[in-house]
Amino acid sequence: MNPSNLLPSQNLTMGCPVLDRCLGGGIPCNSLTELVAESSCGKTQFCLQLTLFAQLPPSHGGLSASSLYLHTEFPFPFRRLRHLSHSFRSSHANLILSNPYEDVYVHAVHDAHHLLDIMPKIECFVASRKTRLPVRLIVIDSIAALFRSEFGNNPLDLKRRSFLFFEISGMLKLLARKYGLAVVVTNQVVDFMGEVEGISGMRVGNLSSLHSSGRRVCPALGLAWSHCVNSRLFLSRNEEIVGRENDGLEDDLCRQTRRRLDVVFAPHLPPSSCEFVITKQGVFGVDR
Repeated sequence: MNPSNLLPSQNLTMGCPVLDRCLGGGIPCNSLTELVAESSCGKTQFCLQLTLFAQLPPSHGGLSASSLYLHTEFPFPFRRLRHLSHSFRSSHANLILSNPYEDVYVHAVHDAHHLLDIMPKIECFVASRKTRLPVRLIVIDSIAALFRSEFGNNPLDLKRRSFLFFEISGMLKLLARKYGLAVVVTNQVVDFMGEVEGISGMRVGNLSSLHSSGRRVCPALGLAWSHCVNSRLFLSRNEEIVGRENDGLEDDLCRQTRRRLDVVFAPHLPPSSCEFVITKQGVFGVDR
């Protein structure tokens, strides 16, 4: 019997009420969600946090589930996961009795063909129910790294790459629907070099353009990949001047990093956004 037929459609909490409000309750199950951002914006921090909050019972926004984390960027941040895990366990001591990081299963993936090769093993792992908690969250961090070096810009390579996009995303969506999973992939950005809007200018969704660190950017992997995901969330960071410090010799500008989450497109959400901060304890939305 199809397990997803036994489960109502659920959302996985982001671990913060502000973030959950922005996303209509969190990350949806039975769906493929993409986090797009430049380096150091918080993509991996969000993903690590999701693997922990997935373990909470549904009454607290979780899935009573473990996670499979497929990482393509090396090395995997085990130290950060353990630190978040200890903080998470301390704040949910009445709900979490074991070490939460033990319910996060990590597997390295080296390229797109490697991911395709192990997809049958991934389904067997999800279906086996041999883990302490059933697997209900799959993370791929990052999808862009799988296509980093193998493909050129000639028409044949672009066609081959697009075919792999749809093959991989199709398998992930099938797993999501079949087993009631939340599937989250991260993607990188590249500098936007064009001058026009619309399709050729990469306008897809609620935002006319994407900006981070004072630069105009667009998601890596192009327009073909944008049609492979159900929802796209954009994380950005920008420095702003909040004051000056005078040390007696010269004035130094005081700068503050402001981080923002925007819903670029999602079939179940209106346009929305919120600011967030990254602390030692995790990622938290900020009410302004």
